[in-house]
Amino acid sequence: MIPPVELLDFLRKENKFIVATHMSPDGDGLGSAIALSTALRKIGKEAILLCRDSVPQQCKFLPGQEGFITLEQFTVQGSRFADFRNLILVDCNDLDRISTEESQISNLKFQTSAVIDHHESEKPFGDIRWIAPEAAATGLMVFYIIKELGVEITEDIAINLYAAISVDTGNFRYENTTHEVFSVAAELKKAGAKTHAIYRELFESWSEGRFKLFINVLNTLERKDGVAIVRVTKKMFEETATSPDDTEHFVDFPRIMKDVKVSILFREIEDDYYKLSLRSKDDINVASTAEAFGGGGHKNAAGCRIRADFETAKREVLKAFRKVLPA
Repeated sequence: MIPPVELLDFLRKENKFIVATHMSPDGDGLGSAIALSTALRKIGKEAILLCRDSVPQQCKFLPGQEGFITLEQFTVQGSRFADFRNLILVDCNDLDRISTEESQISNLKFQTSAVIDHHESEKPFGDIRWIAPEAAATGLMVFYIIKELGVEITEDIAINLYAAISVDTGNFRYENTTHEVFSVAAELKKAGAKTHAIYRELFESWSEGRFKLFINVLNTLERKDGVAIVRVTKKMFEETATSPDDTEHFVDFPRIMKDVKVSILFREIEDDYYKLSLRSKDDINVASTAEAFGGGGHKNAAGCRIRADFETAKREVLKAFRKVLPA
């Protein structure tokens, strides 16, 4: 995998960068952004890390995560960043993935924008674009950028990139886990990534409240024609003292069942408004279904939002999947 010359020239030529990832950040977006900003600083550049939301608990072990500022903080401290005019979007490819609030987006006064992403749902944003749907994780792409920039893969960079790749490959269990993924992971381990510790932080560090939330969500399980649906409500969060961050990976569990081809998590945002996480097996493309509802993602992992009551939303989504599921 070779990064575009135009992107590398941009990173070498410019000096001050805003490195931003998507709202509701995950390990791939966070780890990739931290690793890239660290590498840029090592070649004498300045880089600030930006995300609408705070770093979720399971990712607070990432070295450098404390450097993120929220969009709200960016707005308040805007004068400090007036000369940071180069925006890099990592693990997303449009400004609507940075924030849903136009006022926050308008505060980003950039002159040049670059996109580094691996999602299939390609958007036209970005003066410089490297979008590689074949890449298992954005962290894999950033690994090659760092190598081309001639920056040493330090232990901190290795931890962030290994976490990024681990998250988006389901700890190397998903269909996107190629020999290239294992090769890069081996190099990151050699550079200092403690793989067992990273796995424990990402996948085995649940709070008691999160475990109770998981039980409640599993109790909502519905199955129909190869599709499994689970649901999390605002009331569940209140009862278990948890947050939306605590639902990460929940959507993966119903897919464990042999006859389940698609798993869907409905998360209530507000009354009659849901965020959907979609997962599938084999060649079932959930990204195309997500796009039909204004979302997007990868072939086997995607998401979207629907404004409707739960029963209506469920009915419409099941109707959409009947068109793509094998008979």
